Amino acid sequence: MYRNPLVPLQPGQSFKFTVLETLDRIKEEFQFLQAQYHSLKLECEKLASEKTEMQRHYIMYYEMSYGLNIEMHKQAEIVKRLSAICAQIIPFLSQEEPSSPVGSTPHSPHGNGLDRAPMLRKELPRSPSLPPSHSPPTHSPPPGKSKDPTQVSCCLRLLLDSLRSPLSMTPASYPAHFGVVSHAGLNGELASPGSFGGSLTLSPQISTAASAYTRSPMVAYESRSHLRPSGLSSSLPGSSGGKPAYSFHVSADGQMQPVPFPPDALLGPGIPRHARQIHTLSHGEVVCAVTISTSTRHVYTGGKGCVKVWDISQPGSKSPMAQLDCLNRDNYIRSCKLLPDGRTLIVGGEASTLSIWDLATPTPRIKAELTSSAPACYALAISPDNKVCFSCCSDGNIVVWDLHNQTLVRQFQGHTDGASCIDISNDGTKLWTGGLDNTVRCWDLREGRQLQQHDFTSQIFSLGYCPTGEWLAVGMESSNVEVLHVSKPDKYQLHLHESCVLSLKFAYCGKWFVSTGKDNLLNAWRTPYGASIFQSKESSSVLSCDVSPDDKYIVTGSGDKKATVYEVVY
Repeated sequence: MYRNPLVPLQPGQSFKFTVLETLDRIKEEFQFLQAQYHSLKLECEKLASEKTEMQRHYIMYYEMSYGLNIEMHKQAEIVKRLSAICAQIIPFLSQEEPSSPVGSTPHSPHGNGLDRAPMLRKELPRSPSLPPSHSPPTHSPPPGKSKDPTQVSCCLRLLLDSLRSPLSMTPASYPAHFGVVSHAGLNGELASPGSFGGSLTLSPQISTAASAYTRSPMVAYESRSHLRPSGLSSSLPGSSGGKPAYSFHVSADGQMQPVPFPPDALLGPGIPRHARQIHTLSHGEVVCAVTISTSTRHVYTGGKGCVKVWDISQPGSKSPMAQLDCLNRDNYIRSCKLLPDGRTLIVGGEASTLSIWDLATPTPRIKAELTSSAPACYALAISPDNKVCFSCCSDGNIVVWDLHNQTLVRQFQGHTDGASCIDISNDGTKLWTGGLDNTVRCWDLREGRQLQQHDFTSQIFSLGYCPTGEWLAVGMESSNVEVLHVSKPDKYQLHLHESCVLSLKFAYCGKWFVSTGKDNLLNAWRTPYGASIFQSKESSSVLSCDVSPDDKYIVTGSGDKKATVYEVVY
């Protein structure tokens, strides 16, 4: 029996447990507690799984409820139209033809009125497919005359047209496709780590329909009618009551349709649930460029005249571990790229010179500088074999540098204004660039020529090429994000940003990407159709972003002189 050590021994009583026996007892109790812990952990995981399944069922229930409401509305409209059409037909069918009075002129052999059809046809509308409200006036035949089958036939054709296409009569009277669901939180904040992503939100149409049944505390919606760009008509499909859908498919002929997201839009391996902020790096100047190392240990932030290096493996890091003075003191860094081995950093910005830093030495140092004729570099890209660097210049040229020999290899010329953003295909054969001339261009790196050009009505500020597919995401000055298929006339247009889209980056798995903007927002999107996965609102414009090679971290640079590191939660 275990003895309380605080109780004094009675006379003649002695310890019955040796130290080894006590340790064994403690070990047994520890193992018992550990088993209880594992049991509780399994139970929690089971409850979390059940919670997830319940929320999925709630969403399916509301979608089905809304779909039934739509069908009921359609049937009611059809009944109304049939009633109006029958009101026109019945007077003709219900009248009985009286016998001819004595001495009257005998009827023509076409006593059913066909002999008068040419005259009556002039009174009929040219198109029998007009809505009921524009139907021609009914003409009751005078007493003694038969009904006009031509007019009856017209009404029957109107009836058939209504049955074939009930939506063609009054297209504006129907709400959006009930499958257009905003699966993600639109409240401008990240989900709390303890919740189920905190990001399940029904579309406004489904929320309206669902309110007729019940109100679930798990479902919330914030109207985003103010997000519609001025150039997007409020009469587009998917808009109802000023609450538009945010993701549209654009066909080859320019027709826009709301995207019905598939059931696995936010589920499955590689799809994040949310992200949580784990570090704030106080750079001290506006952070225009960020990058994260392959090891995910170091973050590089570019501001005015310098790049600062941070060790994010240490919790609560308040100061940088190194500062790399680049360019001139008053010139901003616009882009910095780290080679995969973590030993070389390339920096470009508001200067005609690129700096190549050797990070392998005890004190980082500049090992080479590359000078072009352009006054500034807006963006950089590195080839997959790490041998070539591409520089987007303010004069519109794309300069190709040999990193081994530190020499200029060639220039791609085509943009008529500054080249603002760049990305390269995974196989290293194609280069994509966006410019302030409202164009996106594709270059063949083997032949050194332009392959494609896409023209837009807005300046291009950012772009990214999907590492695992043929999709190119483009961020616009107009606040739109467009996702283009690089070999088909197929694209999606996404509307959640309220202002310029300043940076964009794909996850390395290719299943999602992030975009940031002048509206302080960080948006995570599903590739390619743009279901909103999660969203974070920072305190200032978000100028730059990067995703770690393992897709576990996102880093952003903002106008309030800091960088933010997020951990992606799956």
